[in-house]
Amino acid sequence: MKQKFRFLSFLTRIAICVCFFLFLSQSHAQDSLMTRQKSEFWKKVRFGAGLGLGFGSEFTNISVAPSAIYDVNDYFSVGLGVQYGYVKQKNVFNSHLYGASLITLVNPVQEVQLSAELEQLRVNNTYSYMTPAVKDDFWSTALFLGAGYCAQNVTVGVRYNVLYKEADNVYSQAWMPFVRVYF
Repeated sequence: MKQKFRFLSFLTRIAICVCFFLFLSQSHAQDSLMTRQKSEFWKKVRFGAGLGLGFGSEFTNISVAPSAIYDVNDYFSVGLGVQYGYVKQKNVFNSHLYGASLITLVNPVQEVQLSAELEQLRVNNTYSYMTPAVKDDFWSTALFLGAGYCAQNVTVGVRYNVLYKEADNVYSQAWMPFVRVYF
């Protein structure tokens, strides 16, 4: 089972690299043709970000997740995202999570957005309530399938992680609400 997830993790990294190089290749064209193509390309790119802050009694949760999508047409968009998260509960644990994701958005009608997001995270957990402290570092792969309601550039909905594993201590449950904004 562990080998299956290593292989999936390897495939995810390859897919992220391929998409990254496809985006980079868009910027290397001929002079005048490149200017026209590049301006047309960038007209279809939208940027967004997720920000999270949570503070409580001896608890901190901070996350940053910028992303960019390319509108292939009025119904279909693809993109990339990166993220970093820090979670700490004093004298219990702290965690650093960082990684990337591939994003696909489909709008069958203007008000409805369906999404698929393949996410690969590196998770570095330290459990300080144990003596000595225990470190748990691993890769986590998530595949979120979601649906939401769109109003202009904002989408509100819910997504489900079909690869959810409670033992990973990455997400507290498979279902997650979301708010997505792209400009």
